[in-house]
Amino acid sequence: MTWTDTADPAAFEAAAGAFLRARPVPHTMLLSVAATLRTTGADAYGDDPPRYGWWREGTETGAAFLWTPPRPVLLSAMTERAASALAGALTARGWHVPGVAGDPAAADAFAATWLRHHGGAAHTGERNRLYRLGTLTPPDPGPPGAARPATAADRHLVLEWFTAFAADAGVAPPRDARTVDDRIAHGRVLLWEDGGRPVAMAARTGTEDGVTRVAPVYTPPERRGRGYAGAVTAALSRAARDAGAREVLLFTDLGNPTANALYQRLGYEPVQERVVLEFTGAGREAARV
Repeated sequence: MTWTDTADPAAFEAAAGAFLRARPVPHTMLLSVAATLRTTGADAYGDDPPRYGWWREGTETGAAFLWTPPRPVLLSAMTERAASALAGALTARGWHVPGVAGDPAAADAFAATWLRHHGGAAHTGERNRLYRLGTLTPPDPGPPGAARPATAADRHLVLEWFTAFAADAGVAPPRDARTVDDRIAHGRVLLWEDGGRPVAMAARTGTEDGVTRVAPVYTPPERRGRGYAGAVTAALSRAARDAGAREVLLFTDLGNPTANALYQRLGYEPVQERVVLEFTGAGREAARV
């Protein structure tokens, strides 16, 4: 039982691709990030190259990770033993990671081992819930207006709203416009228009193994409370299914009861929780490989 790491995405796909795709819903983050790195480039998330890895038990892959510095290490579904072993392996390699993201039990096990080696502390940066779409139930009555695909003419507004969403959520904004451009070009950004003016936005990832994830959903503060977010999310969810997605997913902040209630009214059903732990103090050195 050991961890192997690589900078080669093809080697990662060969070793861990089948494992991740066997359960694409809980592995949505790793699959979508890996897809972005393939399509957008290895520098999609930062200047330092991404690192990939997998855990073998005999000849079978039983876990995987993906790290895109300077963001936290992304964990697949894994046992606490595998997560603890990963923290030890990364320490032995001399890596300095800023945090970890995944199932709470696995993330806690990684953090405990990491802090035992490095000192410092871990605090919760995010606590999310993953939802999957069951029976879509659009708002009825809905708000005035209608959804339309964003076009290249909307690029500046869409990038502005992606950045505003990141600021509201306390997460890293898009590194540049490449991801936004890709989503617009492939019809994966919808704008809700009221009176001929865009008032809300919903976007989604590409479809990997039949799975797509809605992210982000944004309404400017002065337009909130009018039902636009629910309407544009429902429209995007229907469009994703019409385009062939078997599963439509989204994450919500567990600290936002309004959003959790909204998406459940639209037909989204809870799947599992996810936590992002950030390391501070002695355990939080400059992220580098």
